[in-house]
Amino acid sequence: MKFDFISAKTSQKIMNNVFKLSGVLTLSILVIILGYIIINGIQVCNLEFIFGEVVDSGKSGGIFPMIISSLYVTFIAILIATPLGVGAAIYMVEYSKNGLLSRLIRFGAETLASIPSIVYGLFGLSFFVIFLGLGWSVLSAGLVLAIMAIPTIFQVAEVSLSSVPSQYKEGSYGLGATKWQTIARVILPAAIPGIVTGVILAITRAISEAAAVMYAVGSATSIPISMFDPGRPLPLHLYVLATEGVSLPNAYGTATVLVLIVLVITFLTNYYVNRYQKKMMGN
Repeated sequence: MKFDFISAKTSQKIMNNVFKLSGVLTLSILVIILGYIIINGIQVCNLEFIFGEVVDSGKSGGIFPMIISSLYVTFIAILIATPLGVGAAIYMVEYSKNGLLSRLIRFGAETLASIPSIVYGLFGLSFFVIFLGLGWSVLSAGLVLAIMAIPTIFQVAEVSLSSVPSQYKEGSYGLGATKWQTIARVILPAAIPGIVTGVILAITRAISEAAAVMYAVGSATSIPISMFDPGRPLPLHLYVLATEGVSLPNAYGTATVLVLIVLVITFLTNYYVNRYQKKMMGN
C-alpha cells in the first residue's frame, strides 16, 4: 500500500516514533509491575522475614525454608535439563541430517514447550510421586521442572550453535581436529553466551513455577534436608498466602523476594557472560 500523501522522510519519522513508543510502553509495563509488587512488599522484607522460620502457616515469621526449597528444586531441574537440552541441540546442529528423527525431536520440543504447567504437575503426581514412589519431595518437583526446562534450553542452544560462523569449524578441521574436538573446543565456547541465556530463561521459569510443582513437592514449611523431603517453594507459598487469605502483606513480601532473586540471577549471569565475551574477543 502506498501513502503518496506522506513523504518518505515523514513516514520514516512516524515509524521511528511508533517503534520507540512500543519499547517505552514495554519498559513501562515492567516498571509498573515490579514497582507495585516491591512497594507493597518491601515493608515486610527485613532480615527476620528473609531468614526466619514460618510461624502460624505463614501469618507471621519468615520464608527461609521456602527460599531453600526454591533453590533446591531449581538446582535439580537445571542439573538435569542443561545436559539434555544442550546435547539434543548439538545433535540437531552437528549430527542430524534432517531426517525423521530430527523432525520428531523438534516436534517434541515444541510440544513440550506448549503444554500447560498444570498438566506437568498432574504428570508429576501420577508418575514421579505415585508410580515411581518418590513421594512428595523436592526431587519429584525438580524432575517435573527439568522436563519443562528442556525445550527452552534446547531451542535457545540450537539457535546459538547454528549461529557460530562456519569459518570456525572449517579452520578447526583444517588444523586436523576431529568433529568432537571441534565441537568441544571451538563451537561450544563460541556459543556459550547464547546457551547460558537459554539456561537463565529456564532457571527463571523453574524458580517461578507454582502450578507445576504443587502436586509434586508437597507443602511442608520446614527446610528440606534430603532431596526426598517435601518442601514449599516460594511461588507455591505465595499462592497459599494469597488465595487462602493467610496474609496478603506476607504474600507481597514473598513476591518481592522472588522478584529480587530472579533479578540478581539475571544481573550476575549477564555480567559474567559479558566478561566472557570480552575475553573471547581479546578485550
